Amino acid sequence: MRPGARVAAAIEILDPILHRHQPVSLELQSWGKAHRFAGSGDRNAIGHMVYDALRHKASSAHVLGSDAPRALVLGALRQRGLSVAEISAMCTGADHAPDALSDDEAARLDAFSLDGAPPHVAGDYPEWLHPSFERAFGDRAADEGRALARRAPADIRVNTLKATREKALKALADFGAVETKFSPVGIRVPAPVGDARTPNLEAEAAFQAGWCEIQDEGSQIVAALTGAGPRMQVLDLCAGAGGKTLALGAAMQNTGQIYAYDDDKHRLKPIFDRIRRAGVRNVQILKAGDEKALDQLAGKFDCVLVDAPCTGAGTWRRRPDAKWRLRPHALGERLKDQQAVLARAVQMVKRGGRLVYVTCSILPEENGDQIAACLAAHPDFRIVPYGDVWRATLGGEPPQSADGSAEHLVLTPLQHDTDGFFIAILERTS
Repeated sequence: MRPGARVAAAIEILDPILHRHQPVSLELQSWGKAHRFAGSGDRNAIGHMVYDALRHKASSAHVLGSDAPRALVLGALRQRGLSVAEISAMCTGADHAPDALSDDEAARLDAFSLDGAPPHVAGDYPEWLHPSFERAFGDRAADEGRALARRAPADIRVNTLKATREKALKALADFGAVETKFSPVGIRVPAPVGDARTPNLEAEAAFQAGWCEIQDEGSQIVAALTGAGPRMQVLDLCAGAGGKTLALGAAMQNTGQIYAYDDDKHRLKPIFDRIRRAGVRNVQILKAGDEKALDQLAGKFDCVLVDAPCTGAGTWRRRPDAKWRLRPHALGERLKDQQAVLARAVQMVKRGGRLVYVTCSILPEENGDQIAACLAAHPDFRIVPYGDVWRATLGGEPPQSADGSAEHLVLTPLQHDTDGFFIAILERTS
């Protein structure tokens, strides 16, 4: 396909995503099936344009004076660094390309600037969330939002039960793999630039052999800060597909016992194959939704990991459509879910044990507010400053939390080059 035809395809695909709230991945897949002449390079380039348009939806609409799919794609191309002349060359109206730029479009693209734009526009996040962003980050709200709108790298956790980081780095050298900054078992493959292909890392032999798992460095830090080690009893209360369960199994060197639980059997389904491939043998998977089984284990755990259901506001680099679908009522539902899972989690921790509460969100309502309420309701728990745990588990001086807290840790793309995460460590006093 010619470049202009790719731009036209991106505009076409965006329409149902914006107006009928269709999931991006499904809409891209549907378009690909209906246009089988498009090669893998075409589909990759079109997908990048669609995702970039969603990443920068508010800022592009602000500058172009329109939130129509055409304006969002043109704005995304400009923010990618293309000149007005380069964009104009793709919009000729010929060979399935979009119509030529109007004088107004050309002028707006040429003068593209966010100077004076409201923080939620400059930061590309929903306006109704600005009070939460401002509360978390103060005058850095727009900068933090802007970092959440960038493309994300692919982070990889080396499975130390089967390989070393040096061995995995060598196997993935063709992808520009480098060591991660904080995680001692992490590898990073840079984000693609422009229309560059996104590598299918999971098809590589190193993944098929169980040497590696795709896992953001922030998630790897979460696993480390649990302090899980050999011969401990650990509960992964919201295990989902098992990414953190596998990391815990490696940290525990296949000793002790990990119980993996989730209330949704569909989320839990991938964990079985992943455990076998990784060679993790100290995991017992509880039946999804079987709360009676949990009741029998109450008060027995050295560590309970709560990867709580949340809005996913920290993962917007990877799921930019999610931020525009999020509504206040959905946030309210997640808060109820978090309160319920915390009420369950405190029952599972033994005296002297720890509860590690985690979300992939940067919203204070889902994070510090929930911990404050939990501590007020359960005076037999105290918060353990994350810095102390960092020094004991990861070594060296910890990074500063993005919200300035000395008690809990907020990771963000801007401050730490990870997805957005919240981590709080509570200890049950004896």
